[in-house]
Amino acid sequence: MNERLSSALKRYQEVSTLIEDADLVKNQQKYRETMKEYAHLSTIWESQNNIESLASQMNSARLLLQTEKDAGMRELAREELASLESQHEAALEEQKLLLIPRDPLDDKNIIMEIRAGTGGEEAALFVADLYRMYARFAETKNWKFEIINTNETELGGYKEIVFSIAGSNVYENLRYESGAHRVQRVPETESSGRIHTSAVTVAVLPEAEETEVEIRQEDLRVDVMRAGGPGGQCVNTTDSAVRLTHLPTGLVVIQQDEKSQIKNKAKAMRVLRARLFELEESRKNAERSEARKSQVGSGDRSERIRTYNFPQNRLTDHRINLTLYKLDLIMQGELGELFDALKLSAREEFLSA
Repeated sequence: MNERLSSALKRYQEVSTLIEDADLVKNQQKYRETMKEYAHLSTIWESQNNIESLASQMNSARLLLQTEKDAGMRELAREELASLESQHEAALEEQKLLLIPRDPLDDKNIIMEIRAGTGGEEAALFVADLYRMYARFAETKNWKFEIINTNETELGGYKEIVFSIAGSNVYENLRYESGAHRVQRVPETESSGRIHTSAVTVAVLPEAEETEVEIRQEDLRVDVMRAGGPGGQCVNTTDSAVRLTHLPTGLVVIQQDEKSQIKNKAKAMRVLRARLFELEESRKNAERSEARKSQVGSGDRSERIRTYNFPQNRLTDHRINLTLYKLDLIMQGELGELFDALKLSAREEFLSA
């Protein structure tokens, strides 16, 4: 950890000089990357300054304890020293978390897929609720939100919805959402007031650049068809829907929301690229030792990660044993506390490993 700290402080000095170079702005991508690195390193630099300041104050308090003859002043110095030691210990723990190497995927945009599982129409309605929850959270972060594909039901739910989110540290915040989400509530269509349990699955895919995933034309089968919708609505009269099949992996992506075949194919390619990227990342993760895997969750969409209990206004994340009694606010997009707890748990697991 000391080596990481020394390296980070040295790099901070280098980057501080780099950002003063007028030529840096000419390369916008490099400029953005450098400024992101500078922001992260600045936090470590400020943390170290705070730790050194607290250490200096602790030394002064100890000196006062040794030299002060007045009993009242010694008691004040003892109380101050205890407070400073507590702050110093907390600052050191916080710095450990800051020194954990950042996952290069954290800065990536994502494609999120939410699908109805067990529970029929009630599950489809909960898909729509989760979609709105994530959309509202994205708004609070000023992230760009775009629907890629939907499969609606007659009652306003979704059998499936696929959308992208772009912005700062999107994957870092949403990466732990992959898995099975269980909901317990009384459906609007239930006249007897019985609580139903339904489930939906969420997949969070880091969006890959074209240069990161090569898709050869000979590995791709493209089929076109007419789009369909619930109850015969929204049915195109032209063959604008696109189905892509990646022959080596068997992955299939269907896109039909756009009226243009070209636009549908472009969106389908984005989703396919993200799924292929996820496959490769999963393979790399499987090759790592178990000790280096976060226990927060593997991202397996079959893993039950969370329960939303509406009668009790309760949300429980089973991976970190966190229960929050403010489900109404969470469904309105207030996800910060939950996401911070998940990120903290992952970092602490990394340290213990």
